[in-house]
Amino acid sequence: MDAAHIAAAAAALGTGRGLADLPPGQRPHDRAEGYAIQAGWIAGPLIGWKIAATNVAGQRHIGVDGPLVGRFNAAMVHSDGATLSLAGNAMRVAEAEIGFVFSRDLPPRAAEYSRAEVLDAVACLRLGIEVPDSRFADFVRAGGPQLIADNACAWQHVLGPEIADWRGHDLAAQPVLARVGGRYTRDGSGANVLGDPRTALHWMVNECRAQGIPLLAGQFVTTGTTTNPLEIVPGDTVIAEFPGLGRVTAHFTA
Repeated sequence: MDAAHIAAAAAALGTGRGLADLPPGQRPHDRAEGYAIQAGWIAGPLIGWKIAATNVAGQRHIGVDGPLVGRFNAAMVHSDGATLSLAGNAMRVAEAEIGFVFSRDLPPRAAEYSRAEVLDAVACLRLGIEVPDSRFADFVRAGGPQLIADNACAWQHVLGPEIADWRGHDLAAQPVLARVGGRYTRDGSGANVLGDPRTALHWMVNECRAQGIPLLAGQFVTTGTTTNPLEIVPGDTVIAEFPGLGRVTAHFTA
Protein backbone atom coordinates (compact mmCIF):
# COMPACT_ATOMS: atom_id res chain seq x y z
CA MET A 1 0.00 0.00 0.00
CA ASP A 2 1.21 3.50 -0.76
CA ALA A 3 1.01 6.42 1.67
CA ALA A 4 -2.18 7.83 0.12
CA HIS A 5 -4.09 4.57 0.53
CA ILE A 6 -2.82 4.14 4.09
CA ALA A 7 -3.95 7.69 4.93
CA ALA A 8 -7.37 7.09 3.35
CA ALA A 9 -7.85 3.87 5.33
CA ALA A 10 -6.81 5.62 8.54
CA ALA A 11 -9.31 8.42 7.88
CA ALA A 12 -12.10 5.90 7.27
CA LEU A 13 -11.41 4.10 10.54
CA GLY A 14 -10.97 7.32 12.49
CA THR A 15 -14.44 8.55 11.60
CA GLY A 16 -16.35 5.39 10.68
CA ARG A 17 -18.70 3.15 12.62
CA GLY A 18 -20.35 -0.04 11.44
CA LEU A 19 -18.04 -0.46 8.45
CA ALA A 20 -18.47 -3.52 6.26
CA ASP A 21 -14.86 -3.62 5.05
CA LEU A 22 -12.27 -1.11 3.96
CA PRO A 23 -12.36 -0.56 0.17
CA PRO A 24 -10.09 -2.97 -1.74
CA GLY A 25 -7.38 -0.39 -2.38
CA GLN A 26 -7.32 0.58 1.31
CA ARG A 27 -7.55 -2.91 2.77
CA PRO A 28 -4.31 -4.08 4.47
CA HIS A 29 -2.84 -7.33 3.18
CA ASP A 30 -0.61 -8.14 6.14
CA ARG A 31 0.28 -7.13 9.68
CA ALA A 32 2.74 -4.43 8.59
CA GLU A 33 0.10 -2.62 6.53
CA GLY A 34 -2.41 -3.01 9.38
CA TYR A 35 -0.03 -1.37 11.85
CA ALA A 36 0.75 1.42 9.39
CA ILE A 37 -2.96 2.24 9.11
CA GLN A 38 -3.42 1.97 12.89
CA ALA A 39 -0.63 4.49 13.45
CA GLY A 40 -2.34 6.93 11.09
CA TRP A 41 -5.53 7.47 13.05
CA ILE A 42 -4.73 7.14 16.78
CA ALA A 43 -3.99 10.77 17.58
CA GLY A 44 -1.91 12.26 20.37
CA PRO A 45 0.97 10.88 22.42
CA LEU A 46 0.65 7.18 23.21
CA ILE A 47 0.43 6.27 26.88
CA GLY A 48 -0.32 2.57 26.54
CA TRP A 49 -0.82 -0.56 24.47
CA LYS A 50 -3.14 -3.55 24.42
CA ILE A 51 -2.81 -7.14 23.32
CA ALA A 52 -5.90 -8.74 21.82
CA ALA A 53 -6.69 -12.39 21.06
CA THR A 54 -4.39 -13.83 23.72
CA ASN A 55 -6.09 -17.21 23.88
CA VAL A 56 -6.62 -19.82 21.18
CA ALA A 57 -10.42 -19.86 21.48
CA GLY A 58 -10.55 -16.10 20.94
CA GLN A 59 -8.21 -16.34 17.96
CA ARG A 60 -10.40 -19.00 16.36
CA HIS A 61 -13.53 -16.97 17.05
CA ILE A 62 -12.27 -13.97 15.07
CA GLY A 63 -10.23 -15.95 12.52
CA VAL A 64 -6.74 -14.67 13.33
CA ASP A 65 -3.45 -16.56 13.51
CA GLY A 66 -2.15 -14.97 16.72
CA PRO A 67 -2.43 -12.00 19.07
CA LEU A 68 -2.77 -8.39 17.88
CA VAL A 69 -1.39 -5.13 19.29
CA GLY A 70 -3.36 -1.88 19.67
CA ARG A 71 -2.67 1.62 21.04
CA PHE A 72 -4.10 3.88 23.74
CA ASN A 73 -3.82 7.65 23.84
CA ALA A 74 -4.68 9.72 26.90
CA ALA A 75 -8.31 10.26 25.88
CA MET A 76 -8.91 6.50 25.91
CA VAL A 77 -7.56 5.82 29.42
CA HIS A 78 -9.35 6.44 32.72
CA SER A 79 -8.63 6.18 36.45
CA ASP A 80 -9.83 3.42 38.74
CA GLY A 81 -13.51 3.89 39.58
CA ALA A 82 -14.27 5.89 36.44
CA THR A 83 -17.73 6.06 34.89
CA LEU A 84 -17.80 5.31 31.17
CA SER A 85 -20.63 5.88 28.72
CA LEU A 86 -21.52 2.94 26.48
CA ALA A 87 -22.97 5.26 23.83
CA GLY A 88 -21.78 4.12 20.42
CA ASN A 89 -20.22 0.91 21.75
CA ALA A 90 -21.54 -2.13 19.86
CA MET A 91 -19.53 -4.86 21.63
CA ARG A 92 -20.66 -3.98 25.18
CA VAL A 93 -18.21 -6.20 27.00
CA ALA A 94 -15.58 -5.57 29.67
CA GLU A 95 -12.37 -7.50 30.27
CA ALA A 96 -10.42 -7.98 33.52
CA GLU A 97 -6.73 -7.65 32.66
CA ILE A 98 -3.20 -7.65 34.05
CA GLY A 99 -0.88 -4.97 32.71
CA PHE A 100 2.74 -3.86 33.03
CA VAL A 101 4.47 -0.45 32.96
CA PHE A 102 7.87 -0.01 31.33
CA SER A 103 10.73 1.46 33.35
CA ARG A 104 12.86 2.13 30.26
CA ASP A 105 12.61 2.36 26.49
CA LEU A 106 12.63 -0.79 24.35
CA PRO A 107 13.56 0.48 20.87
CA PRO A 108 13.36 -1.60 17.68
CA ARG A 109 16.48 -3.64 16.97
CA ALA A 110 17.57 -6.59 14.83
CA ALA A 111 17.85 -9.15 17.64
CA GLU A 112 14.83 -10.39 19.56
CA TYR A 113 14.42 -9.28 23.14
CA SER A 114 14.77 -12.13 25.62
CA ARG A 115 12.09 -12.75 28.24
CA ALA A 116 14.57 -11.72 30.94
CA GLU A 117 15.31 -8.42 29.18
CA VAL A 118 11.61 -7.65 28.84
CA LEU A 119 10.79 -8.42 32.48
CA ASP A 120 13.82 -6.43 33.62
CA ALA A 121 12.31 -3.41 31.83
CA VAL A 122 9.09 -3.57 33.89
CA ALA A 123 8.64 -0.89 36.58
CA CYS A 124 5.38 -2.18 38.07
CA LEU A 125 2.22 -4.12 37.41
CA ARG A 126 -1.16 -2.44 36.86
CA LEU A 127 -4.56 -4.09 36.92
CA GLY A 128 -7.20 -2.89 34.50
CA ILE A 129 -10.61 -3.21 32.91
CA GLU A 130 -10.61 -2.92 29.15
CA VAL A 131 -13.77 -1.98 27.23
CA PRO A 132 -13.16 -2.86 23.57
CA ASP A 133 -15.11 -2.01 20.44
CA SER A 134 -14.67 -2.29 16.68
CA ARG A 135 -15.22 0.09 13.81
CA PHE A 136 -16.39 -2.90 11.75
CA ALA A 137 -20.01 -4.06 11.82
CA ASP A 138 -18.89 -7.71 11.82
CA PHE A 139 -15.46 -7.81 13.43
CA VAL A 140 -15.53 -11.63 13.52
CA ARG A 141 -15.03 -11.79 9.76
CA ALA A 142 -12.79 -8.72 9.29
CA GLY A 143 -9.55 -10.73 9.46
CA GLY A 144 -6.26 -10.07 11.23
CA PRO A 145 -4.80 -7.22 9.11
CA GLN A 146 -8.07 -5.25 9.18
CA LEU A 147 -8.46 -5.81 12.93
CA ILE A 148 -4.92 -4.51 13.49
CA ALA A 149 -5.83 -1.46 11.38
CA ASP A 150 -8.92 -1.19 13.60
CA ASN A 151 -6.51 -0.73 16.54
CA ALA A 152 -7.09 -4.30 17.72
CA CYS A 153 -10.56 -3.14 18.85
CA ALA A 154 -9.10 -0.77 21.47
CA TRP A 155 -11.73 1.70 22.73
CA GLN A 156 -11.49 2.57 26.45
CA HIS A 157 -9.39 1.31 29.37
CA VAL A 158 -9.62 1.79 33.14
CA LEU A 159 -6.25 1.63 34.91
CA GLY A 160 -6.19 0.26 38.42
CA PRO A 161 -3.58 0.56 41.15
CA GLU A 162 0.17 0.29 40.67
CA ILE A 163 1.67 -2.83 42.22
CA ALA A 164 5.42 -2.62 42.73
CA ASP A 165 5.84 -5.90 44.64
CA TRP A 166 4.58 -8.37 42.01
CA ARG A 167 7.60 -10.43 41.04
CA GLY A 168 6.99 -13.10 43.67
CA HIS A 169 3.51 -13.81 42.30
CA ASP A 170 2.85 -16.69 39.91
CA LEU A 171 0.87 -14.70 37.36
CA ALA A 172 -0.02 -17.82 35.37
CA ALA A 173 -1.80 -19.21 38.44
CA GLN A 174 -3.26 -15.83 39.48
CA PRO A 175 -7.00 -16.26 40.22
CA VAL A 176 -9.44 -13.59 39.06
CA LEU A 177 -13.03 -12.93 40.13
CA ALA A 178 -15.12 -10.48 38.12
CA ARG A 179 -18.41 -9.17 39.50
CA VAL A 180 -20.91 -7.49 37.16
CA GLY A 181 -23.24 -5.56 39.44
CA GLY A 182 -25.52 -7.97 41.24
CA ARG A 183 -26.22 -9.84 38.01
CA TYR A 184 -23.42 -12.42 37.84
CA THR A 185 -19.82 -13.29 38.63
CA ARG A 186 -17.18 -14.93 36.45
CA ASP A 187 -13.94 -16.64 37.40
CA GLY A 188 -10.70 -16.45 35.48
CA SER A 189 -6.97 -16.93 35.66
CA GLY A 190 -3.74 -15.43 34.41
CA ALA A 191 -3.24 -18.66 32.46
CA ASN A 192 -5.97 -17.51 30.05
CA VAL A 193 -3.49 -14.93 28.69
CA LEU A 194 -1.18 -16.97 26.42
CA GLY A 195 -0.59 -19.24 29.40
CA ASP A 196 1.00 -16.40 31.41
CA PRO A 197 0.68 -12.58 31.13
CA ARG A 198 4.48 -12.36 31.15
CA THR A 199 4.56 -14.53 28.03
CA ALA A 200 2.09 -12.18 26.36
CA LEU A 201 4.24 -9.16 27.27
CA HIS A 202 7.37 -10.83 25.84
CA TRP A 203 5.49 -11.63 22.61
CA MET A 204 4.21 -8.04 22.33
CA VAL A 205 7.64 -6.45 22.75
CA ASN A 206 9.05 -8.56 19.92
CA GLU A 207 6.00 -7.96 17.72
CA CYS A 208 6.62 -4.21 18.05
CA ARG A 209 10.36 -4.69 17.55
CA ALA A 210 9.73 -6.55 14.29
CA GLN A 211 7.37 -3.79 13.10
CA GLY A 212 9.81 -0.98 13.93
CA ILE A 213 7.57 0.35 16.72
CA PRO A 214 9.36 1.83 19.76
CA LEU A 215 8.08 1.20 23.29
CA LEU A 216 8.78 3.95 25.80
CA ALA A 217 9.38 4.24 29.53
CA GLY A 218 6.14 5.03 31.35
CA GLN A 219 3.88 3.36 28.81
CA PHE A 220 1.70 0.48 29.99
CA VAL A 221 0.74 -2.75 28.24
CA THR A 222 -2.49 -4.55 29.12
CA THR A 223 -2.11 -8.19 28.20
CA GLY A 224 -5.60 -9.54 27.47
CA THR A 225 -8.67 -10.80 29.23
CA THR A 226 -8.24 -13.20 32.14
CA THR A 227 -11.90 -14.29 32.03
CA ASN A 228 -14.39 -14.79 29.26
CA PRO A 229 -15.57 -11.32 28.16
CA LEU A 230 -18.07 -9.79 30.58
CA GLU A 231 -21.37 -8.76 29.01
CA ILE A 232 -22.33 -5.32 30.30
CA VAL A 233 -25.30 -2.96 30.09
CA PRO A 234 -25.82 0.64 31.24
CA GLY A 235 -26.09 0.75 35.02
CA ASP A 236 -23.58 -2.03 35.61
CA THR A 237 -20.57 -1.73 37.88
CA VAL A 238 -17.72 -4.13 37.11
CA ILE A 239 -15.33 -5.07 39.92
CA ALA A 240 -12.33 -7.16 38.90
CA GLU A 241 -10.61 -8.76 41.89
CA PHE A 242 -7.11 -10.25 41.70
CA PRO A 243 -6.56 -11.88 45.12
CA GLY A 244 -3.19 -11.00 46.57
CA LEU A 245 -2.72 -8.15 44.09
CA GLY A 246 -5.71 -5.82 44.25
CA ARG A 247 -8.90 -4.82 42.46
CA VAL A 248 -10.14 -2.34 39.89
CA THR A 249 -13.64 -0.93 39.34
CA ALA A 250 -15.54 0.66 36.43
CA HIS A 251 -19.10 2.01 36.22
CA PHE A 252 -21.15 2.17 33.02
CA THR A 253 -23.94 4.48 31.87
CA ALA A 254 -25.94 4.81 28.66
